[in-house]
Amino acid sequence: MSKNNSSDKIFPFGQEIVWQPNPQWMAQSNIQKLMNSLGIDSYDSFYQKSVEDIAWFWDVVMKDLDIEFYEPYSRIVDLSRGIQFPEWCVGGKMNIVHNCLDKWQHTTTQNRVALRWEGEEGSVRLFTYGDLYREVNRCANALRELGLGKGDAIGLYMPMIPELAIAFLAIVKIGGILLPLFSGYGPSAISTRLA
Repeated sequence: MSKNNSSDKIFPFGQEIVWQPNPQWMAQSNIQKLMNSLGIDSYDSFYQKSVEDIAWFWDVVMKDLDIEFYEPYSRIVDLSRGIQFPEWCVGGKMNIVHNCLDKWQHTTTQNRVALRWEGEEGSVRLFTYGDLYREVNRCANALRELGLGKGDAIGLYMPMIPELAIAFLAIVKIGGILLPLFSGYGPSAISTRLA
């Protein structure tokens, strides 16, 4: 690209921007809708405010995404130990599975596709939010019946199939700590990680 072309823009990290959405796409984007709701007229202004006041930015994002907490946070971020040691959502309690699945039950979203899996041989499996909710709860209840719960490390050694996502979300739902086990690990590496 020539230096005189007004479309020549450089990404902040030095790379050239290779694609930009057209104005119609921009007008319909979620970020534009958010900027409009905040009365901010340009992306550059929005970006500048986001880096100057990260607490403001992330509080706005959490509210815009409708992230629900069981106990609300008192501060979005505490940087008192330095920016390298942030404490997010101070005092807040939530479970991401609630925001991913549970809150969509009894809404029209429950009928939308949440997970589309395509096998190597071409098979396709679809799970709606409602389907996924039921399967995750079934798996979470099975884990609880095994005596597993909050703080327990649970190893997952599975291929990339829908049941992997179901098991992952079930572990998170019960407060477990996911221990992913890679199929390339040998028996001793797996047993060490599970010990």
